[in-house]
Amino acid sequence: MNASLPPGPPPAPSPRLTSLSHGGGCGCKIAPGVLSDILRNTRGMPVPPELLVGIETADDAAVYRLSDEIALIATTDFFMPIVDDPFEFGRIAATNAISDVYAMGGKPIMALALVGMPVQVLSTEVIGRILAGGQAVCAAAGIPIAGGHTIDSVEPIYGLVALGVAHPARIKRNADAKPGDRLVLGKPLGVGVLSAALKRDALDAEGYARMIDTTTRLNTPGPELAALAGVHALTDVTGFGLAGHALELARGADAAVAIDWPRVPLLHGVRALAEQGLVTGASGRNWDGYGAEVRLPEGFAAADQALLTDPQTSGGLLVSCAEDAVGAVLEAFRRHGFDAAAVVGEVVPHRPGAPRLEVTA
Repeated sequence: MNASLPPGPPPAPSPRLTSLSHGGGCGCKIAPGVLSDILRNTRGMPVPPELLVGIETADDAAVYRLSDEIALIATTDFFMPIVDDPFEFGRIAATNAISDVYAMGGKPIMALALVGMPVQVLSTEVIGRILAGGQAVCAAAGIPIAGGHTIDSVEPIYGLVALGVAHPARIKRNADAKPGDRLVLGKPLGVGVLSAALKRDALDAEGYARMIDTTTRLNTPGPELAALAGVHALTDVTGFGLAGHALELARGADAAVAIDWPRVPLLHGVRALAEQGLVTGASGRNWDGYGAEVRLPEGFAAADQALLTDPQTSGGLLVSCAEDAVGAVLEAFRRHGFDAAAVVGEVVPHRPGAPRLEVTA
């Protein structure tokens, strides 16, 4: 009888997911100024009349009219890990991708998985847990993952192609805000700060729990908000921060935006972390890309500027609505559990030569 072989060495522990990527979550986005240069020569392509929303105003998704009653919403989003737990990474990435359907006022119908993994570094079990996290969120949204694509990549990447539908008349673009509108933000800011603290081992258990809770909360009020007569424009706040996405809204409407900073909701503890310098590099790159269009109040703290530009992974909806619709908008948010939703500013006429965004304190 053959003697049994001695036990081999134990398998190497799986590395921290965040150690395998140069950036995480929506902080991976190409800086807005660089992106503008990259896309400079993509304008002017033939646009069929059925394409209701394309690349013209940097909106959250493309929209194609299939009939007088149905428009197809198509978007994609993917990034590198923002947390080390593979299941939670999958949940966050999937929630973030589906958000763009909600931000157009649509109902998600299905998704395709986009998977790039260093298969010689991460075990199949870890990769499987990432996909399981994404599947769990899709199940919560009531949609299947109907396919996808995988590649062997240097850094771990996960996300979705998300598809949805809406009535063409209820599509909400980011370009249709009107002067006099109030701006309502659905989620508190600070995800980028929390992610920076996590990567530097400076985030406590309560902060981590808050980070997971906000980044895995689906923006389900979207279709209900789109059905309100007083809602004119809708977007979500992600990698370019509140300032960047408010500027997109202002440019699309050829208007300006005033942000009342004391009214902007922040995740508990993030200002203190930002004051300690726990901010992402993306925050500074965001400011470099659009800071010339922003007027800050005198003495505005560096920590507050970092939070204004903080990249939000799976951030909240930003609603531009008539003043008499504010109550209905806040009520819709509350029904879906978004108790921190708040009026944070207004849309105002743009004066030639003036900044597009003014922050008051």
